[in-house]
Amino acid sequence: MNLAELVDRTSVDALDHLERQSTVPVVDGLQAQGDLIVIPFSMLDSPPDDVPDRDVPPEGVHLVAGLNGGNPHVLVADPGTCRWSTGRDLAVVENTAPVYLLHPEHGGTGIAAGRWLIRRQWSAAGLVAD
Repeated sequence: MNLAELVDRTSVDALDHLERQSTVPVVDGLQAQGDLIVIPFSMLDSPPDDVPDRDVPPEGVHLVAGLNGGNPHVLVADPGTCRWSTGRDLAVVENTAPVYLLHPEHGGTGIAAGRWLIRRQWSAAGLVAD
């Protein structure tokens, strides 16, 4: 999958400085994209009980809408390969094939098949927590 293919499948465009024909790497481990962190369930001491109960549609799911000047984060998957849910954290994702996060400034990142917790970074009183 390359960045141009991700952009074509979603309503999100990547900034011009990103190479559209570059292949999006797929990572099988802890990763971050902007203010999101993707954590394998195997790294969690106490994984959430959330059961992914919704299919990711072909055009993707906006995990972060990108309102008020922020940028969206869109989860993109081939049909029938990924289910997701929301709960205490931003999302629980279970996928049988690589899925991708698309962000206008950062481009795309790939997530290997597995079960994942996606959290959003937040800050309070000048401290940052993931």
